Parts: sequence; structure tokens; C-alpha cells
Amino acid sequence: MSLDKILSIGGRPGLFKLVTQTRSGFVAESLLDGKRISVSLSNNVSVLSEIAIYTLDEELPLREVFQKIKDKENGGKTSIGHKEEKIKLEEYFFEVLPNYDEDRVYASDIKKIIQWYNLLIAQGLNDFSETDEEDSLEEE
Repeated sequence: MSLDKILSIGGRPGLFKLVTQTRSGFVAESLLDGKRISVSLSNNVSVLSEIAIYTLDEELPLREVFQKIKDKENGGKTSIGHKEEKIKLEEYFFEVLPNYDEDRVYASDIKKIIQWYNLLIAQGLNDFSETDEEDSLEEE
């Protein structure tokens, strides 16, 4: 499953998988406990494939950041937890992405990225290559 079906919902912990759309929003399934919830269109929802991280040169898609973490960790979970001290999180992220913009990427962002990465790996979702849609566009 690609990152375009994985959601972050404001005010709710963890990540969610898009199940189906409804008239007033959609149904999502938690990757933490498998429970399904109904989400209205008024909720703050982010699709992981649409998130990018600021670097000094450009905005790097989140999937590429996940791929860099995966390469560093040889496909396993991160060597540090998301609850580490701010300085440890920043040092780790600097190893993964040396040119990230320290003024615009906060420790809270790094925590989320590490937490999301570990959750995706735990769920067996470790293919961070481009989505099928992007692949088909490149072929044309």
C-alpha cells in the first residue's frame, strides 16, 4: 500500500488507512489498533504522500525521507525512539537528512516522522517508492 492511502488525522494518535468515502467524509482504520472511525470533512486530515520536509534546497517528499531512514536502519525500526530529547532527535535527523532546514523543521516534526516511520514498519508497510500513479506518469 502506498502512502496516498495513509492519513494523519489532527487530534488523533497514530496513522490511519483510508477505507472508503462517505457522503459526509470517510471511514478510516487505525494502524495502531485496527478500529474504524468515521471522519468528517471538517477534521484536519493530511495524506502522507502530500507531506514534504523543508531542506535548504527544496521540499523533499516524506516518502523520500522515509526511504533515507530505511536505508540508514537497513529496513528496520529507528535506533532512537520518538520520545528522546530534542538534541538527540535533531542529531539523528541530521544523520538521515544533513541538509534539512533547522529553522523550519521542528523537534515535534522529527518526533512525528520517527513515530510514523516506526508504525509503518511495524505494520509491514515498508515500500516507500513512488506511487503507482507517479510511475505511470513517468512512463508516458
